[in-house]
Amino acid sequence: MFYDAVLLLAILFLATAIALPFNGGNAFTADQYLYHAWLLLVSFLFYTWFWTHGGQTLGLKSWKMVVLTESHQPVHWRQASLRFFSALLSWACLGLGFLWILIDLEKQAWHDKLSGTQLYLIEDQK
Repeated sequence: MFYDAVLLLAILFLATAIALPFNGGNAFTADQYLYHAWLLLVSFLFYTWFWTHGGQTLGLKSWKMVVLTESHQPVHWRQASLRFFSALLSWACLGLGFLWILIDLEKQAWHDKLSGTQLYLIEDQK
């Protein structure tokens, strides 16, 4: 998650730079909800694009993991969307949705269960 957070942070900085001219070059305030929606959209596109195009973000690639459906198929946009918004729910519950893998028999987080996806280790092929 840390690798993805660093890359996403850089992308959000770029997204903010793109949005600044539309705000007269002024800093955004907490009550400018369109800006928050813009950052959410950029985050959504970041994760869902990676999940639907190879199943790996930078962090997953580094740890040799891939997101696939429970039947080992590539994730489609509907599942990726559900996974993204379910992950937000997992974070909103103070990360409980992520910690769930520690007690779950299938080692799935809430967002995996809700979206029908799972993380798999990629075995080295030499």
